[in-house]
Amino acid sequence: LNTPQDTMVLTLACGKYRFNKFFDQFGTIGGLPRMLDIGQCNDAYSAIQIASGLQQAFGLKDINQLPLSFVISWFEQKAVAVFLTLLHLGVKNVYLGPQLPAFATPAMLDILVKSYGVKQINNVQADMKTMLARQ
Repeated sequence: LNTPQDTMVLTLACGKYRFNKFFDQFGTIGGLPRMLDIGQCNDAYSAIQIASGLQQAFGLKDINQLPLSFVISWFEQKAVAVFLTLLHLGVKNVYLGPQLPAFATPAMLDILVKSYGVKQINNVQADMKTMLARQ
């Protein structure tokens, strides 16, 4: 609900349940619901396809040029596969949290931050400020 009114929220996987209860409160943009549910973890490919389609539609060379934020919540191990897929595809500035996985050592996090711009989610206000500053 703290997202700007001219933005859309696409949810999928376990993390969506934090948002779906607010579906009606997001309203619409251009006649479409501002919040769209894409599906479960195994539907992450659909989200990547949507982002790729937007990249092509806007004639961008890189998906990272889109005003788009990916937030990966660590509720299940499948989130690791989604996160690694995003890194493999070159997606930068992915947000992780609210808790980091146990295998995330300080040295590993340092590499992810320096190489991919990975950030840990904090609280809604701080996260929105960071995401909006990027755009």
